[in-house]
Amino acid sequence: MRPASLPPALTSPSSSSFSPPPLAPLQITGYAPSTNSRLLSRALAEEIRLLLPARLQLHENWTLAYSLEQHGVSLATLYRRGMKGSFVLVVKDSAGGIFGAFVNEPFHPSGRYYGTGECFLWKASILPTRAIRFKAFPYSGINDYMILCDNTSLSVGGGDGKYGLWLDDIFEKGVSQSCMTFGNEPLSEEGEKFEVIGVELWRIG
Repeated sequence: MRPASLPPALTSPSSSSFSPPPLAPLQITGYAPSTNSRLLSRALAEEIRLLLPARLQLHENWTLAYSLEQHGVSLATLYRRGMKGSFVLVVKDSAGGIFGAFVNEPFHPSGRYYGTGECFLWKASILPTRAIRFKAFPYSGINDYMILCDNTSLSVGGGDGKYGLWLDDIFEKGVSQSCMTFGNEPLSEEGEKFEVIGVELWRIG
């Protein structure tokens, strides 16, 4: 059963004649000059931004907290570098697919589910015209299996033994299945299991 109301950024526009001022363009910072694999473009960030809670849409700066290329292969490092705030996780698979999650609390090894219905999963693909085909999967209200982390893996979404998005501790293997939390389709075109090529974690604000 879906919740009575969705987070503000996911509801339909009001019929009110009031129109909020346009958002200032995003600035994404933190890539080193030598970084070759840059997963998040400003255009993709703007697509994700439109689905964030209204209070977070106002933030004009996203900062790279963790990058597999820049900071090494370590889930512990991602936990340590993403200690406070709300985050966008970006994953690239070996087929070139880009997908991820928004989480309203930091990833940390709690051993139990946490987070709220503001979380969502997303996937994107670049069309031949360079336009972005973007799909998002908001909270379904069926369960509260948002974020689950320990020292061996992190995941977003779950239920019935399935994971919306799961990554191992060395960012080598991943899983994405249709899960009850978000009612999503598998995020990777490789299938439910995929090979991880890149991981980034972006702090909002």
